[in-house]
Amino acid sequence: MHEMLPHLIQTDFPRIRRTALTTLQANIGYRCNQSCVHCHVAASPQRTEEMSWETMELLLQFMQQSGAKTLDLTGGAPEMNPHFKRLVSAATSQGIHVMDRCNLTILTEPGYEDMATFLADHKVEIVASLPCYLEDNVNAQRGKGVFNASLEGLQQLNELGYGMAGSDLVINLVYNPQGPVLPPPQASLEIAYKQELESRYGIQFNQLFTLANMPIQRFGSMLLSKGLFKPYMELLRSSFNASTLDGLMCRSLISVDWQGYVYDCDFNQQLNMPLGDQSDAIHLSQLFDQMMQDQPIKIGDHCYGCTAGQGSSCGGALS
Repeated sequence: MHEMLPHLIQTDFPRIRRTALTTLQANIGYRCNQSCVHCHVAASPQRTEEMSWETMELLLQFMQQSGAKTLDLTGGAPEMNPHFKRLVSAATSQGIHVMDRCNLTILTEPGYEDMATFLADHKVEIVASLPCYLEDNVNAQRGKGVFNASLEGLQQLNELGYGMAGSDLVINLVYNPQGPVLPPPQASLEIAYKQELESRYGIQFNQLFTLANMPIQRFGSMLLSKGLFKPYMELLRSSFNASTLDGLMCRSLISVDWQGYVYDCDFNQQLNMPLGDQSDAIHLSQLFDQMMQDQPIKIGDHCYGCTAGQGSSCGGALS
């Protein structure tokens, strides 16, 4: 999304630094069985980029060396990487907590019928996108038939114990708005989600995370084409909430792309903004034995997307 770079990189966003590194978020491929309008990585079935096993081994080595305890797998549909199961198995055998950012529909695709059972067997925490509990809204944002396929995936996971009372198998759902508006309050929306999904479909889950849409890649292109980019940025900036700064995920996380290059967050990765005060891309292999704590985090105007209103992170609202 290079045409947006001048708008986003020149910023008066507050300077921030990393605290202790706890999480490695790895984008292991852009291939996906969906092409959602809000996707900030422009994933689709036509994308072919995918992380190699050699780079995955580097991830595991770095986690051992750095002391980071959580491996957060994203994509695309991360499950479509041919080494996904091998990576999850290796990570969990090392005592690493694995999170899978799952679109739910992949669980019903041919060839992935055993994926839900695999995730349960390895106690993988699932973070699943479900932008509404109403069929028409979900299909409008993510494609025809996505809602029913998502429900089928959720029902599979519930049957395995995910989201059920007394179970240690965690599934959290993710809501994002359909357009250039801020999410509603997370706590009240979570209550509505739980009531509607259980009463209509018998589905249960642990928590709901609300995320603002980022003005980059596919969603950013839509904003530009409709003349909404500037008004949306003004909304994000005017809704800045300073109390969200301490909880920003970038302060305890680094993002690794499918080739092994490192960024301060997944959004910076998509904007090709190198790590911290670096002017050139830096590879994970160059970070071994480097002190990550108290290092500067590269910022841009898109950072207002994470600090608007209640704030947004890959773990939901921040305040």
